[in-house]
Amino acid sequence: MARQTRAERRARREARERSIAGNSRADGQAARPALQPAPAQAGGVRHGTWVGNFIRESVGELRKVEWPSQNHLIQGTVVVIVACAVMGTYLYFADLIFNKLVSKILLGQ
Repeated sequence: MARQTRAERRARREARERSIAGNSRADGQAARPALQPAPAQAGGVRHGTWVGNFIRESVGELRKVEWPSQNHLIQGTVVVIVACAVMGTYLYFADLIFNKLVSKILLGQ
């Protein structure tokens, strides 16, 4: 389930406070709201509702994502490419050194 926004929480809190204020009795005690009966479902459990809930919640989560701008995307890509180049260069020279080390010391060639 998607998280509530601040405005939704405030509206819910205000509605609850109005409900409590409207349900107050003369003796100062708040009346309990009547329980609503659960709606009857034909055929038991409805199939496919979890798919709709999943899609709705996924869309809600994607709306909360702070998507990067084009400038941030380019900067991130450059950082990854430079890091790969640095690591590739390091591993190339390390391989050259260890190749000679292993062939001369361990293999005796």
